[in-house]
Amino acid sequence: MPTPGAPTPPQGSRDDPGLRRTILRLAVPAFLTLIAEPLFLLADSAIIGHLGTVELAGLGVASAVLTTAAGLFVFLAYGTTALVARALGAATLREAVGAGLDGVWLAGVLGLASALIVGVGAETLAAAFGPSPPVLAAATTYLRISALGLPAMLLTMATTGILRGLQDTRTPLIATTVAATANVALNVGLVYGVGLGIAGSAWGTVIAQTGLAAALLTVVARAGHRLRAPLRPHPRRVARAAADGFPLLVRTLALRGVLLASTWAAASLGDVPLAAYQVSATVWTFLTFALDALAIAAQALVGRALGAGDVAGARDLTAVMTRWGLWFGVALGVLLTAAHTALPPMFTPDPDVRAALAAALLVVALCQPISGIAFVLDGVLIGAGDARWLAGAQTVLLLGYAPLAVAIVRSADRLTAAGDPVAVVVLWGAFVAFMALRAAILRVRARTDAWMVTGAR
Repeated sequence: MPTPGAPTPPQGSRDDPGLRRTILRLAVPAFLTLIAEPLFLLADSAIIGHLGTVELAGLGVASAVLTTAAGLFVFLAYGTTALVARALGAATLREAVGAGLDGVWLAGVLGLASALIVGVGAETLAAAFGPSPPVLAAATTYLRISALGLPAMLLTMATTGILRGLQDTRTPLIATTVAATANVALNVGLVYGVGLGIAGSAWGTVIAQTGLAAALLTVVARAGHRLRAPLRPHPRRVARAAADGFPLLVRTLALRGVLLASTWAAASLGDVPLAAYQVSATVWTFLTFALDALAIAAQALVGRALGAGDVAGARDLTAVMTRWGLWFGVALGVLLTAAHTALPPMFTPDPDVRAALAAALLVVALCQPISGIAFVLDGVLIGAGDARWLAGAQTVLLLGYAPLAVAIVRSADRLTAAGDPVAVVVLWGAFVAFMALRAAILRVRARTDAWMVTGAR
């Protein structure tokens, strides 16, 4: 963990080796941490997929609800990272860590509320996607158990945000790697060893998530004690943390709306396309977290640069990381294209699902360079505190995507008649169009000076 008053990020041209080293120092551990996180879902998908197509489709519905319930509060990580990073640049670290700890208390409250809502309303939430009765039963079982892990998921977000803002991405890497490994072992043992089926996978994930949150909470609490930051909750400060995070909440709600609309459209196409979409969406999430490593570095470094008043440094960081995001996306796209026929057998024995999944993965591969640009620029603007603009832009994008999802649902019979691979490709094609427009809008914003606000916020 860095020492208060540490030097500001390297300055200079966009080709400065010091700048590249600083980015890599944060991005590489963040990359490994972020790809470990979706291994929870990848492990579930691989293990549950061999139980049957119904169970895999049920996981698709349940995952959409769970990732939405947790993802709505991603501001607990993103907002805290930017706040702490700015304060680090402005040399007001004690106050920043105190504000981050207020976010931890907020995460606990929101996590308990989310767990109650999802656990009690599991069947109603799953039924909203219109799955078949067997799929609904599987999704409900998984949701009711997995809801218990929501408090841990939100606490992990908040504590990770503090550590990233302090330029510490190694601690989350170690903790998340251990938790992901434990998750795989627990799931295999509970699903097949104990014979709990899809319920065993849910229990294994909850146990691993709880252990991860406990470990990160211990690290952050010790840091707060060392800096003499206030550890006890203060209602006014916690309420302020909630208010500060509201624009990012709106931005995330709109983004999750796009993902939910895609799952809703996939459910209308039948069990096979839904199962194929579940796995391809999980692969897309895995790649998203990989690309998001640069976005995490952008949040921390751009926030710190602007906190120190270094506008030129923020510009250089943005240029370097955007270029890296593009080429990293190209590399991931090439790798996925090469593996698009090898991956499906790892997730399902159903030949129909395999064929639809292989086709979907090709479209996901084509989306990666676009995603690389979009995620990096999103991270830059979050790090700069440009949350209000992001909220408005993402809401507009949701309104533009909704008619595409509706059109797919209305054309479900014709699409499935054309074949399951065609149906899934059309669905993913609509999503790629959304991502392309998102990247274009973010690029236009990043070229302006409106988000260049300096000093601690």
